[in-house]
Amino acid sequence: MRKFLLSTVINAVALWLTTVLVAGITIVGPGGDQKFWGYGLTLLVTAIVFGVVNGTVGRVVRFLAFPLFILTLGILALVVNALLLLLVSWVGTLIGFGLEIKDFGAAFWGAIVLSIVSWLLGIIFKPAAGK
Repeated sequence: MRKFLLSTVINAVALWLTTVLVAGITIVGPGGDQKFWGYGLTLLVTAIVFGVVNGTVGRVVRFLAFPLFILTLGILALVVNALLLLLVSWVGTLIGFGLEIKDFGAAFWGAIVLSIVSWLLGIIFKPAAGK
């Protein structure tokens, strides 16, 4: 449970930094709410949705596309991550709040920023969770 909570918080912080750094990606609260608590809760829910999508759909897609990852020297992984981010955005529109992404270009750069920030935060905070 502790590992799940830490991963969710890391994803939420990474999503927040991604919305700050990448134009075209925003977080929208329920009913367009941008107040602190609505925004923070939306970030946490979006982080959970991101974790579920990445853990289920992402694993299946990465497993099936593994030969193509080898052929493209990993470049396809960037496209897959961008598509998964667009899927999270689509799920957010279904529930009425969450991530809004302008276009594929924003999703592509957002996936790169999100991966780098999550990786760095994971290096910093995950060793502490193992103790």
